Amino acid sequence: MYWDNKFESMPIEELQKFQLNKLQETVAWVYDRVPFYKKKLNEMGLTPDAIQCLEDIAKLPVTVKNDLRDNYPFGLCAVSMKEVVRVHASSGTTGKPVTGPYTREDLEQWTECMARNLWAAGLRPDDVAQNAYGHGLFTGGMGFHQGIDRIGCAVVPTSAGLTERQITLMQDFKSNALLCTPSYALTIAERAEDMGIDVKNLPLRVGVFGAEPWTHAMRKEIETRMGIKAMEAFGLTELGGPGVSFDCENQDGLHINEDHFLAEIVDPETLEQVPLGEKGELLITSIQRRAMPMIRYRTKDITRLTREPCACGRTLIRMDKVFGRTDDMLIISGVNVFPSQIESFLLDFDEVEPQYVLVVRKKGYLDHLTVRVEAKPEIYAAGPDKEAEIEAKIAKHIKGMLGINIRIRLVEPKLIARSEGKAKRIIDKRPKG
Repeated sequence: MYWDNKFESMPIEELQKFQLNKLQETVAWVYDRVPFYKKKLNEMGLTPDAIQCLEDIAKLPVTVKNDLRDNYPFGLCAVSMKEVVRVHASSGTTGKPVTGPYTREDLEQWTECMARNLWAAGLRPDDVAQNAYGHGLFTGGMGFHQGIDRIGCAVVPTSAGLTERQITLMQDFKSNALLCTPSYALTIAERAEDMGIDVKNLPLRVGVFGAEPWTHAMRKEIETRMGIKAMEAFGLTELGGPGVSFDCENQDGLHINEDHFLAEIVDPETLEQVPLGEKGELLITSIQRRAMPMIRYRTKDITRLTREPCACGRTLIRMDKVFGRTDDMLIISGVNVFPSQIESFLLDFDEVEPQYVLVVRKKGYLDHLTVRVEAKPEIYAAGPDKEAEIEAKIAKHIKGMLGINIRIRLVEPKLIARSEGKAKRIIDKRPKG
């Protein structure tokens, strides 16, 4: 039924015993091999023996992205480069890139996690999977490729970009699974419409999307426009890439691969754990990685965890779809605003396309937000009065939901740059420094 029946449906008590054993091994491993972690633990008066139960994880220090950048490139690596067989990295657009070294064992674990993800999404050996994630230093392309290989599907490694060719290959190769970012899926759907091709008439039946936050409304938009089931893959470069958690057929939260990752939810201000079921920041500890395990890594993702039984029968804990990221959060008129919230409000309106950017400016001491969103062609063609009517309607809706005034500006169709990877949703025009 599952890719890995043993771990995906393991009784919770048995799973937690396994997790404790692996957590103890991991803490001892980094204490002995990574000076950064040894120093941190010593400063807190801790040794690996302090971990006697899973709850003791709260005693351990958190790890943040700057710790990886400060120790760039391999200061947090627990093995010699002789044991490293591959290195991935983040884009490094906001500083030094985050590196992700892997041992042969790490690659095997990653491949198994991806196979679980893709199997749960419905991929089977006789499928043709078009992998339109970027190949290279980014973990997406290779991670999905490994999972597809393990299942035994035919893989079409198109990578991102060359959208018209993507569509042609879907037709010619009869691809029935698409793997890419959700924003790129919409780009493909839109380009196909421009080419006079109805994506719904292609063999495509499922997509596995990730690498950026996306809402339930965006999922519905993709499913409606492409005629497919839109499934999710969640992961981070710091934790080995995609495969940390995944959708099952019920799409009721993402199952975390708990034999590989220990998840906690904490208050992002105090870093104190919050009760199960409450929203907060996701912390993850990798408990089987060899090259660069992470202890209580701050993902910056806002979500919640639940152990409520899932109809699919998996016993793995579930996380909600990511609500937003603490580093993407804007404070407008004293209210916390996430891009995903704005996206969900915009998609309540048929008059606009799911293409938008948030423009943040400083006026006096306060931040002000303008949302640029593409009008549907018929709305734009109707002229300024119609645009003003729709802008006012959307602004009123957002004020009713958030209690703040946000300027809405409809722009002409196709004006906003299309994404071939992660969509850029925020344009920050505030003064630097």
